[in-house]
Parts: sequence; structure tokens; C-alpha cells
Amino acid sequence: MHMFTQRSLICAFVVCCSLLGESTCVAAGEALPKVCSEQCSTPYGDVLGRSPGHVVAFSNCSSGCVVREVNTIDGTDTGLKWQCVEYARRWLLIKRGAVFDDVEIAADIWNKIDHLTQVSDQTVIPLIGHLNGSDQLPGVGDLLVYANALYGTGHVAVIISVDPKENLIKVGEQNFNNRHWPASHARQIDYIKKDDGYWILDPFIIGWKHAVE
Repeated sequence: MHMFTQRSLICAFVVCCSLLGESTCVAAGEALPKVCSEQCSTPYGDVLGRSPGHVVAFSNCSSGCVVREVNTIDGTDTGLKWQCVEYARRWLLIKRGAVFDDVEIAADIWNKIDHLTQVSDQTVIPLIGHLNGSDQLPGVGDLLVYANALYGTGHVAVIISVDPKENLIKVGEQNFNNRHWPASHARQIDYIKKDDGYWILDPFIIGWKHAVE
């Protein structure tokens, strides 16, 4: 069974701490540092919402908080609680039985992740990147990837609904604004079709990754 190893996740944690400063990081079982317990949009660990299929999103307090505690489902590591990458991995694991490999920051998903791996039999599922403005309409389960200009790390959200009549998408995510979801989605984002391309109207978006099954 494919798993994210503790060692690789710790390596990702060290890189993250070097960017954010050691005072922002905490090991499992330790008290949360001030950055993870004060001036939170929503208290760390609180449920923010549930996407269709009951994939729960949890608050990370703020984008500056990093907790070195790995979330695991049935022996498969999904990532560090409660980062945006962890939610994306967990959504894919619950909904599709597949995961993608480690990244140091969310923006790396665009250039470094080109496939998912089916947990049950190690089948490789290719991922194709569509730049914002692509002629390919984004679909449910696509990974919406943001550039590292956002937070210095980028961001990833999962597209959980597409409404071509209203020209909007709905996303599930963690650690974006860490606020309670208004419904069964974190945000809805408008898109337009222009010159045969689909443009999602949200700053810092690189594009979306689509699984070819």
C-alpha cells in the first residue's frame, strides 16, 4: 500500500519551519504556539464544513500555523493537520481511493505532481494540468492550484461542483481563510468563457489538475 512516510512528512515540515520560523511549529502532543491559538479566524481543529460525501474540513487557525502532526486514514497518511494539501489528499482518498505524493508547498503540485496512485492496487492515474484560460472546462475532483505568491506557499482547493448555467465553481478546502463554510462548500468562484477558454476569476490561480481515468 502506498503511504506518505513519516520521514518524508518530517522533511516537508522542516522546510516549512525554515520558511515560517521554528516558533510557528509544534510537534504532536505539544501545546499549540500562540500563532496557532490566538487571533484565529476559527479555533484550531474546529470543523469548518463538510463537502458532499462528508469530507470534513478543519480550521488551521491561520495560514501561519504549522502543527507537526500527521493525519492518517486506514494506514494512509494524508498530510500535516490541517493544511490545504492534507484536505486535497484526504478528499481524493475518500472519494477516489487515490493519493498524490509529497510536496514541500502547495504550489509545487503544479510542476511536481503528474499522477495519482490508487491505494488498493498501486495503479497510476495520470494528471493533466490545464492553465487558467484552457479550453477544458474544470470538473469535479480537479485540483485548483494557486501560485506561491499567495501566502508564500500557494494553495490547493478541490473542485466539488461546477455550474455551467451560472458560470461558477464551488470548492472544498482548508487553510484558506479558515472560516466556517456557508454551505456544503467553502467558496464559490465565478468563471467566464472568453476566446474559447475558461477563466476562473480568482487571484493567483495557475490552473487545475485533472485526473485521466
